[in-house]
Amino acid sequence: MFDFEQFPVYRKSEFYYAEVLKIIANPLIDKNQKDQLKRASLSIVLNIAEGAGKYSKNDKKNFYVVAKGSVNECVAMMRILKLENNISEEDFQKNYADLLEIAKMLSALINTMIKR
Repeated sequence: MFDFEQFPVYRKSEFYYAEVLKIIANPLIDKNQKDQLKRASLSIVLNIAEGAGKYSKNDKKNFYVVAKGSVNECVAMMRILKLENNISEEDFQKNYADLLEIAKMLSALINTMIKR
């Protein structure tokens, strides 16, 4: 087993990606928005995995920071889908809560990489 597979933030991000795949199955969502949300949510997962494989704290931190930026991108996309009535309030709230939890987990991970 690879180290990152044991990270709670990785598992949560993978779960979130699976949720995104369900959301973008909605035929009313614009193709470009589907693509953007899929790439941003996948970026979270992939950057956590890649960061875990780096040896220096700075390298690890940089990948976790990129993953956190992708979380913010997903939040913005969810808000846009909600504005356009392409996602229910219930689905929005659930996804927002998941993204908030992932962001907090990534922040904690990033903070462990900062030299003191």
